[in-house]
Amino acid sequence: MTDTKWAFQRYESVRAELPTAEFPQTSLSGHDLRDTASDFDAYILDAFGVLNRGETAIDGAVERMAELRALGKRLIVLTNAASYTRVEILAKYHRLGFDFDASEVVSSRDVAFANLPILPSSKVWAAAAAQGDDFSDAPEAAQIAHLTDNPDLLNTAGGFLILSSARWRDADTAALSKALNDNPRPFIIANPDLVAPREDGLSLEPGLFAHDIIAQTGVKAAFYGKPYGNAFEIALDRLTGIPRHRIAMVGDTLHTDVLGGAAAGIGTILVTDHGLFRGHEVAPFIGKSAIRPDWIVKTT
Repeated sequence: MTDTKWAFQRYESVRAELPTAEFPQTSLSGHDLRDTASDFDAYILDAFGVLNRGETAIDGAVERMAELRALGKRLIVLTNAASYTRVEILAKYHRLGFDFDASEVVSSRDVAFANLPILPSSKVWAAAAAQGDDFSDAPEAAQIAHLTDNPDLLNTAGGFLILSSARWRDADTAALSKALNDNPRPFIIANPDLVAPREDGLSLEPGLFAHDIIAQTGVKAAFYGKPYGNAFEIALDRLTGIPRHRIAMVGDTLHTDVLGGAAAGIGTILVTDHGLFRGHEVAPFIGKSAIRPDWIVKTT
């Protein structure tokens, strides 16, 4: 069953593949981000579980961003939602009522595309992607095609790019594992999340089946997005002039947001009531993982 305890154990099972970091001995507690304002000058914000749950804005999140701006705080959204183009993800936030501009949003898709290896001119990237994704924001030199629409790419593609799990099935995991065992090729994962909070529960995300494929093939994969440093460095480059200890990563997970933020040398804030730990006491999970945030707040 896909629930919080199951997801936590799956994250723990791949802990050796995640960054390492040091954590505080204790966490401060508050109700919302306003309680942390004296500690930080800038916030790097996860989206799912902090700003929105699926396609719905979290109650009070829009107003909280306005309050933080009024206090002079800098804001950056750092999301592992790799299904959206840059234009689409900004439009989503505006539709939900947020006023972020393009310079304030970094997605794992952006990070992956910025680091996409160059394939031989005759070779195509086979992408696991949402239906209708036109890859219009991909590097000009990259040729990308939908794997779901052309299974022959399992044999002919120069590499595999994982952007979305929307059309992914267990049979696809088996098929791609066989293809990589038969002919190892570059394997790029643009969304390292194992799960994501939606309106009706947790969805299974690309990182989940990517780790299964790695276990079955031994192939070396490249992950882009939280908790990896490649994502944090891009976000931090947009906050020049602010010391790292005055910047906080705000998220709903221990293994992506808190671990990633701590590994990047910035503060960390765990939001408990809207994401992975909704309805659970978070202390046992912190104790078992030894991933401890600087702050724990109930809501954004």
